[in-house]
Amino acid sequence: MTTPALLPLSGRRIPPLNLGPPSFPHHRATLRLSEKFILLLILSAFITLCFGAFFFLPDSSKHKRFDLGLEDVLIPHVDASKGAKNPGVFLIHGPDEHRHREEEERLRNKIRADHEKALEEAKEKLKKSREEIRAEIQTEKNKVVQEMKAKEKKPLPPVPIPNLIGINGGDPEDNDIRKKREKIKEMMKHAWDNYRIYGWGHNELRPIARKGHSTNIFGSSQMGATIVDALDTLYIMGLHDEFRDGQKWIEDNLDFSVNSEVSVFEVNIRFIGGLLAAYYLSGEEIFKIKAVQLAEKLLPAFNTPTGIPWAMVNLKSGVGRNWGWASAGSSILAEFGTLHMEFVHLSYLTGDPVYYKKVMHIRKLLQKMDRPNGLYPNYLNPRTGRWGQYHTSVGGLGDSFYEYLLKAWLMSDKTDHEARKMYDDAIEAIEKHLIKKSRGGLTFIGEWKNGHLEKKMGHLACFAGGMFALGADGSRTDKAGHYLELGAEIARTCHESYDRTALKLGPESFKFDGAVEAVAVRQAEKYYILRPEVIETYWYLWRFTHDPRYRQWGWEAALAIEKYCRVSGGFSGVKDVYSSTPTHDDVQQSFFLAETLKYLYLLFSSDDLLPLDHWVFNTEAHPLPVLHLANTTLSGNPAVR
Repeated sequence: MTTPALLPLSGRRIPPLNLGPPSFPHHRATLRLSEKFILLLILSAFITLCFGAFFFLPDSSKHKRFDLGLEDVLIPHVDASKGAKNPGVFLIHGPDEHRHREEEERLRNKIRADHEKALEEAKEKLKKSREEIRAEIQTEKNKVVQEMKAKEKKPLPPVPIPNLIGINGGDPEDNDIRKKREKIKEMMKHAWDNYRIYGWGHNELRPIARKGHSTNIFGSSQMGATIVDALDTLYIMGLHDEFRDGQKWIEDNLDFSVNSEVSVFEVNIRFIGGLLAAYYLSGEEIFKIKAVQLAEKLLPAFNTPTGIPWAMVNLKSGVGRNWGWASAGSSILAEFGTLHMEFVHLSYLTGDPVYYKKVMHIRKLLQKMDRPNGLYPNYLNPRTGRWGQYHTSVGGLGDSFYEYLLKAWLMSDKTDHEARKMYDDAIEAIEKHLIKKSRGGLTFIGEWKNGHLEKKMGHLACFAGGMFALGADGSRTDKAGHYLELGAEIARTCHESYDRTALKLGPESFKFDGAVEAVAVRQAEKYYILRPEVIETYWYLWRFTHDPRYRQWGWEAALAIEKYCRVSGGFSGVKDVYSSTPTHDDVQQSFFLAETLKYLYLLFSSDDLLPLDHWVFNTEAHPLPVLHLANTTLSGNPAVR
């Protein structure tokens, strides 16, 4: 479930800095001397400042915020004693205090010596000519670049790979179903081949204009989002030549050291999720390496007073900020709450607990907070740790937070009981306050805004039918049948939103006011941008019930996409699903290849392809393996503990 960008793409460019030697036509010797004197003063002041900071800066250990005791993370292939927090408290007194003072004096003497040494080195530097200084600077820069390249190529530690089951195959026995599956594969080929011709390396494709396309969620760089997003779909469809083309582009071109501001959420679910899935399916190390490189670039986004990450981060500078439209500078629940799956796998694959600790910190903070009516508001201020506007939604802004609570439990081989409890508590509050039945008998999920329920449901919220079905097993007080039925009711409502349009494709959102049910009212809500959520719910319900209506409904959607969205240069969204002569938006979204076509392909495949007791799909439909008992990194696992 991918939230659309709400901000215009910035066209601002930063002019390149002129790093060439300055021109000094006159008084060259005099200027050189004054420059050296100024440089000496600057160096001296800087070193003095560093020297003084040692004595006057406060002890940072006294100012830790939200110390949640997560330092000792249980990861099987990591030595927990290294860098672990000592639970004991040591009081310094008597002889120990004397030794402590001696140690402080030794450190002061060392700093003084280092200070004097640095001053001497600065004086020696100033005796050299401008050309010699420039040459030394360039040498140092080259050295740093080489060290960074060496670090990037450093192999990651070997880890036990989970037992991977069902990564290919899935051929259905029924000939009619097999033909439908082949048609979905042909649609994938059409989408990929045209992107390969007209948009290769760009983030997305404009299939009518036949050129590349991008939005501000990917920043200003060509990061090949469609390539990364589509890899696992290509692999499970057996399109291995196309998969290798994508792999080659990633090896040669995918670079994260760019001056570009990206959405942490979107880059995590599409890029890190896509790269990790491609790694697990193919075993190719390059995907794991690239995923880790990108994850390191996202970590500065967590440098906030609360540890709740910024919505956006500059991949080069590490500077983060939030969307300007988000309630009083808040972070968004569905964004900072949709990192857990990918970050747990990153810690598992690297042996570095930092990723796990970041997402567990978010969870612990949320557990401490009051929730109005048991509901999680969509906005949380990362500076103050307070909720923003009281707006709760299972659609955009909130959706995948709830999904990832359930999937954290599933991914841990059902041992992360903390995540399961948070999911159950949240779903009970949602069912009590947000889920209603219309006059016509349609079950829908409304949105809570400032104390009242808005009777509107978004296409994004249609994923919840699949989520309820997926979470039915393991629910409280033997309510598995109830939640499976609730999922089926949501699927029926979302199918009605498709069936009540001219194109048999669903609108972006639809109302339940008076005589209007499951129909969009405002023009701005009548578009379809190749979204996957309804088909996703069909697939989950097919897997759990094998009711043929879900394959029938999925095939209806596939035919409508083929008829109204297919153009010669790929597939495009449409602006009005109620018009029999639709206008195209000329965008082939990357999630169309990652999610919509993948879920359709799986819907017409047998259940042994990516079985749900071995794989958990992230919110961009990238399959990640369940970390069974011996491998799990999550708390609550008695075998590891």
